Amino acid sequence: MPLALLALAVGAFGIGTTEFVMMGLLPDVADDLNISIPGAGHLVSAYALGVVIGAPLLAAVTARMSRRTVLIGLMGLFVVGNALSALAPDNGWLLAARLLSGLPHGAFFGVGAVVATNMVAPERKARSVSLMFLGLTVANVAGVPVATLVGQHLGWRATFLGVSAIGLAAIAALAFLIPHDHEHATAQGLRGELAALNSLPVWLSLGTTVAGFGALFAAYSYITPMLTDAAGYAGASVTLLLALFGVGATAGNLLGGRLADHSLRGTLFGGLASLVTVLALFPLLMRTEATAAVAVALLGMAAFATGSPLQLMVMEKASSAPSLASSANQAAFNLANAGGAWIGGLALAAGFGVTSPALAGVALAVLGLAVASLAYAVDRRRAPVAGRERIVASHVPREAEAVHH
Repeated sequence: MPLALLALAVGAFGIGTTEFVMMGLLPDVADDLNISIPGAGHLVSAYALGVVIGAPLLAAVTARMSRRTVLIGLMGLFVVGNALSALAPDNGWLLAARLLSGLPHGAFFGVGAVVATNMVAPERKARSVSLMFLGLTVANVAGVPVATLVGQHLGWRATFLGVSAIGLAAIAALAFLIPHDHEHATAQGLRGELAALNSLPVWLSLGTTVAGFGALFAAYSYITPMLTDAAGYAGASVTLLLALFGVGATAGNLLGGRLADHSLRGTLFGGLASLVTVLALFPLLMRTEATAAVAVALLGMAAFATGSPLQLMVMEKASSAPSLASSANQAAFNLANAGGAWIGGLALAAGFGVTSPALAGVALAVLGLAVASLAYAVDRRRAPVAGRERIVASHVPREAEAVHH
């Protein structure tokens, strides 16, 4: 695998750290800025909104630029957003800075996935994407816990200055390791880029992402009360268990990338089926501390085994605008984050029990399997048509040549 993938992983590590660290810093930020905890929670939503807005927009408007230049520019915007977060004098400033920090998130992963797959042989594409995503999963193992501790001991502003430093290191790695190839996506303009998404297979792939990762976030958003109220863990142990989730996610990401290079759709179906099984067993596994720890790791593994297959599938379905499609998939991921948490909260508020968000996740994972199955059926119906079109096209020049003579 090219060393340039390391540069993409460093950028992904910084992005993953700043995305998830705010959850652990909410009390510190709320106290310092004199706002409520729910008010501080809007900072999480602001970042997600930035991802949803920025992912397709920035990928589309930078389509004619060198992808190396785009990646460096996106990471520069990331550094500015986090530096402004550290300097925020009030909540309004911090909300705007968090929105700005989220803008380059999806486009970085989208363009980065295209760069990663272009640097390797076709049979290693999924693995190259999984290695870029490795930075995101390792952020949950090491980056977020360390950044949270830094924020708690040195102040939350120090955390965002540290994340800015990671961004600067990523810029240096990108500049040094990404080839000067200036390869572009098809220069068809914003309207043409958006038109490439006007395809049923693309939207079915994005729908699978929303449902599949919505299943993850329906449960993961409420993992702390499950671990404390159902499994009996002390609150201080939760941080370590969340790192265990990151270990599972890292293993699932690497395994999914390797398997997807052999069978893209088979890995996707297997990952979603595993997610259904793990979530269905959550009420049982959350009865003891030991089995609850296993459940947390398995949840991360099953969910992130589908990450690389979904990213690659969306790119293939929108081959004329892979950067835009890949970035749109990151927007879908963040919609899954918000939607899954909302649906899991509905189950909890309805009084179905502390582990009920996991069962809500089962329903979403089954929906993801259904959408993926529909996408497979659509592909099978379109394949014979595409084959006939290729046969007809191959005969047209000969017939035309005969008429000409």
